[in-house]
Amino acid sequence: MGTSWCVKLVAPARTDLHALHAAIQSRLDRVVAQMSTWDTTSDISRFNRAAAGTWHALPEDFFTVLSCALDIARESDGAFDPTIGPLVAAWGFGAAQGEQEIPGDAVRVDACMRVGWRNVLLQADGHAWQAGGIQLDLSAIAKGYGVDLVVDHLRELDIVAALVEVGGELRGFGSKPDGSAWQVLVEASPDADEDGEPCVIVLDGGAVATSGDHWHAFEQAGVSFSHTLDPRSGKPVERACSAVTVIASDAMRADAWATAFTVMGAEAGVTLANERNLAVRFVTRGEHGPMVHMSDPFRTRMPA
Repeated sequence: MGTSWCVKLVAPARTDLHALHAAIQSRLDRVVAQMSTWDTTSDISRFNRAAAGTWHALPEDFFTVLSCALDIARESDGAFDPTIGPLVAAWGFGAAQGEQEIPGDAVRVDACMRVGWRNVLLQADGHAWQAGGIQLDLSAIAKGYGVDLVVDHLRELDIVAALVEVGGELRGFGSKPDGSAWQVLVEASPDADEDGEPCVIVLDGGAVATSGDHWHAFEQAGVSFSHTLDPRSGKPVERACSAVTVIASDAMRADAWATAFTVMGAEAGVTLANERNLAVRFVTRGEHGPMVHMSDPFRTRMPA
């Protein structure tokens, strides 16, 4: 997935760490083999190349992630869309990465016509419908699912506490040896006041993911374009939040919702988050510096 992973855990002194490392890596390799658009032999790449009007049996993990992605697409009214692949390629991001530049109108219109989460049909037996030209991209949810796979496996091995991170998405459970919970410093805008009050989240069975406009972008004609694309307009998000952090029960949903809320923006995002009881924090650029907006559920997660 083009990123790194890190696991901090509490285990008995004689635990075979080499075997544990291999087990963790095998779970993440499974995600790559099924859902990486960078791997031309992956299940998602084969689905994207499939002929129009065909049903395809998906591996269990792939089906689980795609089902969740479609649910969040529905709940966010398309702000999150797993069929965004054509737009990602048109703007020069992702596995088809080329020259990052504003695409011509014809290219962008063609890409937009091929994007639409409603075109993906799923059957309860694990099959997905390739309507024709559908290009799935699960980059904004698969890393989070990888975190969840690792956490579930560690618990199966009776690991009593761990903090798992894949590409910036985190999930923690149990307590450290000193009895304290895992604490995570939430990322903020790179131009935020370093002397300001830090935002620290306690993770005890929960997950956190952060998205924003300062990780990947390109500039053309003096204008900066975010790597976060709005599937509804076919363009990068304008005046994107510098950081959007979501806390959820699992990393898969935290990962996807962080992207959805980045697309929606702070005003609409806080409203939806409060309606759906979602914990989200936005950092925007104000006239006099960074401004923080939080949903009510996020405020309750802040340490006293």
